[in-house]
Amino acid sequence: MATAIQKITLSSSRDIPFNKLVLSQSNVRRVKAGVSIEELAEDIARRTLLQGLNVRPVLDAEGAETGMFEIPAGGRRYRALELLVKQKRLAKTAPVPCVVRDPATDILGEDDSLAENIQRAPLHPLDQFRAFLALREKGRSEEDIAAAFFVGVNVVKQRLRLASVAPTLLDIYAEDGMSLEQLMAFTVTADHARQEQVWQAISGSWQKEPYQIRRMLTEKTVRASDRRAVFVGLDAYEAAGGVVLRDLFQSDDGGWLEDIALLDGLVAEKLKTEAETIAAEGWKWIEVAIDFPYGHTHGLRELEGVTIDLTSEEQATIDALNAEYAKLEEEYDGADELPDEVDERLGEIEAALAAFDDRPVTYDPAAIARAGVFVSIDAEGALSVDRGYVRPQDEAPAGEPEQDGETDPATAGAHGVDPDAPLVQRAVITIGGQVAGPEDEDDEDLKPLPDRLVTELTAERTLALREKLAKTPAVAFQAVLHKFCLDVFSRYFSYGTAMEVSVRSASFPVQAQGLKDTPAAKAIDVRHKAWEDRLPKDKADLWDWLTTLTGDEQATLFAHCASFGVNALYEKGDRYGAGVSSHTVEQRIAEADRLAQAVDLDMVQAGWRPTVENYLGRVPKRRILEAVQEGASERAAQLIDHLKKADMAKEAERLLADTGWLPEPLRIATADDAAVETAEAEDDGEALPEFLAGDDEEAEAEARQVIAAE
Repeated sequence: MATAIQKITLSSSRDIPFNKLVLSQSNVRRVKAGVSIEELAEDIARRTLLQGLNVRPVLDAEGAETGMFEIPAGGRRYRALELLVKQKRLAKTAPVPCVVRDPATDILGEDDSLAENIQRAPLHPLDQFRAFLALREKGRSEEDIAAAFFVGVNVVKQRLRLASVAPTLLDIYAEDGMSLEQLMAFTVTADHARQEQVWQAISGSWQKEPYQIRRMLTEKTVRASDRRAVFVGLDAYEAAGGVVLRDLFQSDDGGWLEDIALLDGLVAEKLKTEAETIAAEGWKWIEVAIDFPYGHTHGLRELEGVTIDLTSEEQATIDALNAEYAKLEEEYDGADELPDEVDERLGEIEAALAAFDDRPVTYDPAAIARAGVFVSIDAEGALSVDRGYVRPQDEAPAGEPEQDGETDPATAGAHGVDPDAPLVQRAVITIGGQVAGPEDEDDEDLKPLPDRLVTELTAERTLALREKLAKTPAVAFQAVLHKFCLDVFSRYFSYGTAMEVSVRSASFPVQAQGLKDTPAAKAIDVRHKAWEDRLPKDKADLWDWLTTLTGDEQATLFAHCASFGVNALYEKGDRYGAGVSSHTVEQRIAEADRLAQAVDLDMVQAGWRPTVENYLGRVPKRRILEAVQEGASERAAQLIDHLKKADMAKEAERLLADTGWLPEPLRIATADDAAVETAEAEDDGEALPEFLAGDDEEAEAEARQVIAAE
């Protein structure tokens, strides 16, 4: 017979007035640890008591209950409540939730006190990190979280940063697959993919030290202490969109700059700006670099300038600083250690006096006109300007009077600049071996659009024309009929079949990125798939299936098929007959224009807009300005004509966005245009529009070589 399982009876719970509770000597906690009584009291005041007290009735000598209860487990909570009562924030008779133990139990009070403390499972650190993150996501500020749990705000930020590590790494940490120190090292970057990549690289190695993890995560970055970063400044770098990686768990010397290309660009731009300012002094050349190699001035003659004398005001300031410095030294001569404020003031005086030692130097204007300057960044990240070097080729010719190198400081500015003298020359600024300055463009002899660009533009036009023709069955019929007439009434004829009619779809070997995603391409694909699904699977049934279509359906299908034969593509003509000739391309473009007029093709409605990628960034500045003049206004073009090409192209894209402007290869030639071209054509009839005209010099050279060989 099975033994009956004895049921467990839990201890009862009830509210007991605070003044009926006393501490028990059975409580095993003697040493203070963890949250202080004061902090626990504040937490109870904020959220009330989260866990009741474990109590036992106090018995008299006869074993009867006295009405008082002792606390073997929960002493810290009792002391926190006691503090609140003393502060008159809690009534003496306030009911306290308690679990009342049966006085007849044979389990000792020390047993309960010990069990409550050692059987408690501590919260895993990851659970704390995630709990802080949950509070943050629910609207609690970092300051509020810190105040609620009596920790510093920086501690909260650290916990939140740990919770933001890649989930896969957090799972590994939860399973004790990595240490907390290793997890802390991964917080240097927020790039989860990079974090996982580094862990995968080191997980099979015995070298998993936190410093190695940090080094791998930051190996493609630049320290904030790097002279380039100091020169530009973190504020300017971050304002330009740069990201700074920070380590919240140890000193990171300002962090790491992630975007090196952006930093180098900012450095180059700032150095160039400084060089342009120095160029106003009249130097012949200026070389700019982050750093110059040792001996870069070898073989150059250094000018001897004249140091500008101190003014009376500057001399008075120096005397006052020296007097103050001597007074402080005398006052604290016998002191073992200087007060912080005195030591700081002495340092300020020394820095101010050192600044007077670096006096401006003037040079003879004639010498400046022959000499140059090296502009770089010193080891501390400050601008370094080394003036006054003459190259051998710039020396004065023999017999020319030598200058004495003396300049009157009263009439010359610092570094030999006379503010009233006209600027004789503009310094040639060289950055990284490349001459900096306005982009060289031959505005007098503007070349035709690049062949590749025209091919890309006409490829998109071909797709748009196919789409439009497929929706215009009447024109499609006429276009094919036109082809039939050419075949029948010309002196050329087909071979091998009774009637040879075919649709040959032209491919686009040269195309701009994203051509397949244009509205025309997507519409063609959708329509083609719809017809393909309707066509019979067996080609033998095709004829009978076509007879079942209505006249409108046949016309629509005919237009769709005919549209694949459209080829409005520009190709570079071959002079020697190996490929398509220039004349053939010209006729193709002219017929494409006629077809585009018939279907009322509008490339703007087809979705084409001038962008940096598809046109504006691929042509010279003059064509960008012409586009803005035509599409926007002359005033708009004047507003951007001073910009660099990259900035000009971006601004032109914005100005032309909704104007409907099109480059010449995408426009439809009208009858008037054709008449003008005919009147201007040469006798051979092969005059081309501007965007097709002008074979390159290389092709002409090749032609001359062939003629010479014959």
